[in-house]
Amino acid sequence: MCVDKLDSLVDAAFFERMSAVWRREQVACLSNIERLKAADQFYLEDGVRILELAKNARSLFDLQAPREKRRLLDFLLSNSIWKGGELHPTFKQPLEMIAERAMAAWRAVASRAASAAKTEIWQTRPDSNLGPLA
Repeated sequence: MCVDKLDSLVDAAFFERMSAVWRREQVACLSNIERLKAADQFYLEDGVRILELAKNARSLFDLQAPREKRRLLDFLLSNSIWKGGELHPTFKQPLEMIAERAMAAWRAVASRAASAAKTEIWQTRPDSNLGPLA
């Protein structure tokens, strides 16, 4: 736009009007950036609190009265089914996604532990008839 003004492709009034509009937009953008920077810290703190709550959820749940337990389950779950003597929960979003990721992580850890236990007995060791390990 500056080049257009210098080349006389736009008049001074149009240049001033557009410059004022763009300055206002720039101030609004900078204000939004500052607001978002400040929000990042709150999201981090809230995230830590949520993780701490999740870590203690089982013991906190056990301490609650039945009515409060029901309220929590209504908040977390939707359309769960009882099948074969077991509860098959369906979590509300985004909790379903979190539960799926947690189960996948748990399965991976369990699989690695099982794999390590299986291979451990096949690792080479000195003959047990030769006495204790040094």
